[in-house]
Amino acid sequence: MDEDRSNNFSNIAYVFLDRDGVVNRSFHPGGYIRCWEQFYLLPGAEDAIVRLNRSGRKVILVTNQSGVARGLCTEAELQSLHTQLQQHLESRGGHLDAIYYCPHDDAQCACRKPQTGMFEQAFLDFPGASAGNSVMIGDSLCDVEAGSRMGMLTVYVADPELPPKNDAARSAALASVCATSLFDFVQRYMSESGEQVVG
Repeated sequence: MDEDRSNNFSNIAYVFLDRDGVVNRSFHPGGYIRCWEQFYLLPGAEDAIVRLNRSGRKVILVTNQSGVARGLCTEAELQSLHTQLQQHLESRGGHLDAIYYCPHDDAQCACRKPQTGMFEQAFLDFPGASAGNSVMIGDSLCDVEAGSRMGMLTVYVADPELPPKNDAARSAALASVCATSLFDFVQRYMSESGEQVVG
């Protein structure tokens, strides 16, 4: 990708976030995340979301949750977890402007990333959003591929303290930029000084 475009996030007004591995730990010792007590926010994630909120950007969660289709979690549990996440963020001055999730397993739908159904729905719900003013931040190849298919800038998050994923090299090569965390990306590329964001 062109270096100038890949490093220019000044016009970004819509920030799409993967959930597991970007906002919170991907797994807990007992297995699939089903409730708030198993949900551990990653260091700096709250602060990063608050900073994005204060900058006037929309923050939108787009998450694959195939555990619903596989019987590991009910849709009611997932929705309750997301409600508690919103309440937690609001208690700290932040919020998510929307949450989209895909409850299906592989090859069952058009919304499971790297398919683009969740993004297409978000673009309908937020008419101001477009490929040109949006960025996708994720920790897996499917996140980066989905954003790339939409024509958006993409960020690959790879925690250096964790073992690299099998597709890490492909993800990093495809992404516009790489970061060690959501907070790292926001701090480096979306500081509150000199914002050029429209609400």
